[in-house]
Amino acid sequence: MMGFYSRMTASSADMERTFIAVKPDGVQRGLCGEIIKRFETRGFKLIAAKFVQASEDHMKKHYLDLKDMPFYAGLCKYMSSGPVLAMVWEGQNIVKLARMMLGETNPADSKPGSIRGDLCINIGRNIIHGSDTLDNAKTEVDLWFKAEEFVNWTPATQAFLYE
Repeated sequence: MMGFYSRMTASSADMERTFIAVKPDGVQRGLCGEIIKRFETRGFKLIAAKFVQASEDHMKKHYLDLKDMPFYAGLCKYMSSGPVLAMVWEGQNIVKLARMMLGETNPADSKPGSIRGDLCINIGRNIIHGSDTLDNAKTEVDLWFKAEEFVNWTPATQAFLYE
């Protein structure tokens, strides 16, 4: 049996990565800092970020799983209409916890305290994207970032976040 103090910090094997993007409406509304703050306050680690204007073709690849939906073309066009803050965050259970932090896709169904519950009103302008599964997170991270764009670092607070 593992002793209470035998493991002071989480191993890298326990860590997950997820892709988070502040959409054009979130960027235009000046919400990038608020969103970063929420992830940092939660204790997650930012390991890659870039401010980009993605092409419509790039967005079609990103949302490929939605290609049969009636809103697909409009979504891809909208997402390429302005800058996006693309980020990779790391932490234990981050895919699940980030989705909880984001709230429901439809802000009207989101709880107060969630990003969408606090900061937006309309499903078509829901300010943020987050990977919904570990597999999708890997696919999205690989689509947006090259290996050399990641920063490997250890926050001073890590020992206070993980056993």
